[in-house]
Amino acid sequence: MKGLKQKKAHIMEIQVNGGTIAQKVDFAYNFFEKQVPIDAVFQKDEMIDIIGVTKGKGYEGVVTRWGVTRLPRKTHRGLRKVACIGAWHPARVSFTVARAGQNGYHHRTELNKKIYKLGKTGEETHDAQTEFD
Repeated sequence: MKGLKQKKAHIMEIQVNGGTIAQKVDFAYNFFEKQVPIDAVFQKDEMIDIIGVTKGKGYEGVVTRWGVTRLPRKTHRGLRKVACIGAWHPARVSFTVARAGQNGYHHRTELNKKIYKLGKTGEETHDAQTEFD
């Protein structure tokens, strides 16, 4: 089976705050199958939190995933590795050691992002020019 090309969701989820659960459900129910303009949800100079999933990159090695330095050219059994993954004792690998694995498709939250401007694309005529240009 071929892998899915799309990594981005078709829909966007927005959290509804304030009031009781019944009030929140009624508020959200009124917006079903309707277009919601962005200025009905957000305002200028508002601080928001952005929650999303990073772009998935699949299984990656330690050099790409963690930025570990490559070993010298004459290294035996590969050079895109971690040279030492730990001491003999304790006889296990610590979780802080860089290892190969899944890169991307991780849940991330960006806190306190300010909305500077709301509007339609191409509506504004100011294109970094002054009246003297």
